[in-house]
Amino acid sequence: MEKLLSIAVPSYNSEAYLAKCLDSMICGGAELDVIIVNDGSTDGTAELAQTYVDRYPEIFRLVNKENGGHGSGVNKGIELARGRFFRVVDSDDWVGEEALLKLLDYIRGMSSPEDTPDMLITNYIYEYTYNDSRRTVDYRKIFKKEKSLHSWKDLGFIKIDQVFAMHSLNYRTEVLRQSGLKLPEHCFYVDNLFDYIPLPWVDSIAWLDVELYHYFIGRDDQSVHTPVMIKRIDQQLRVTYLMIEAYHLEEEIKDKYKRRYMYRWLSLIIMISQIHLTLADTTESLQKITDMWQHLKDHDAQMYRKVRSSFVNIMTNLPGKLGRYIDRKGFFIAQKIFKFS
Repeated sequence: MEKLLSIAVPSYNSEAYLAKCLDSMICGGAELDVIIVNDGSTDGTAELAQTYVDRYPEIFRLVNKENGGHGSGVNKGIELARGRFFRVVDSDDWVGEEALLKLLDYIRGMSSPEDTPDMLITNYIYEYTYNDSRRTVDYRKIFKKEKSLHSWKDLGFIKIDQVFAMHSLNYRTEVLRQSGLKLPEHCFYVDNLFDYIPLPWVDSIAWLDVELYHYFIGRDDQSVHTPVMIKRIDQQLRVTYLMIEAYHLEEEIKDKYKRRYMYRWLSLIIMISQIHLTLADTTESLQKITDMWQHLKDHDAQMYRKVRSSFVNIMTNLPGKLGRYIDRKGFFIAQKIFKFS
């Protein structure tokens, strides 16, 4: 039976919550290819994962490897994927069962390359377990029609909190392999590279109106938790630099609508890096802001001018102590609007 969708589940010391993740996928049956990548766990992650492989060998595979970080788990998943499409589900998150069945049904109905998108977007839900609330990110205002192929020109206005994040992305597996995507090891925030690097190979996009991905927010040690991001700012900067260096957008991206979207993504990531460096509020962190902008300018002066003049970066580049104060206030206001951790 053809595998329609491969799901990589990078797992490190995930024994406490991995079962919820894997249980949500069982309904997919033999058309689903779930690759559990045990990234050198020291708890019972591997043993728990093996029980799913033993009970559902047609769905689950287990790969045990030395610790290399989230990116290495995604890399291994791409390498081993058998499905027509590929996505990532983190081991502390889960998928909606009804949504997964609808996704598989949609992929099953794609009969030719002409009706098979390079990238398939699904909605996702932030699950805030610390206050028992949730927020759905959907794309109803961006796409003209569900289950139809769109070009970049066809897309509606994409707001800053509706960019296509890893939680929403289902890439055609061959697109990922053609892009040569290779995420760095031992580095957090590599999902930004997953969201950005393959885009030059994406020409057709479709959207399925289902809430597939449930994104858990609630642990104090989570990588998106603000104090943790400040502590790990050098890793966020590493990802930001890799995104800067990946392309000369004006020269390499001929589709102006795709290029505009990639500028939006890059501007957003640079803004996030700058905000967290500002929140750190040390002489060293403030110097890193200057260095980051200089690095972009040295790489491509035209890209520098475009990113620097973007709305989000105008607002985060106000001068002096007053500017840094406004940056911090703006960040906390954005937290309340977008409800991220």
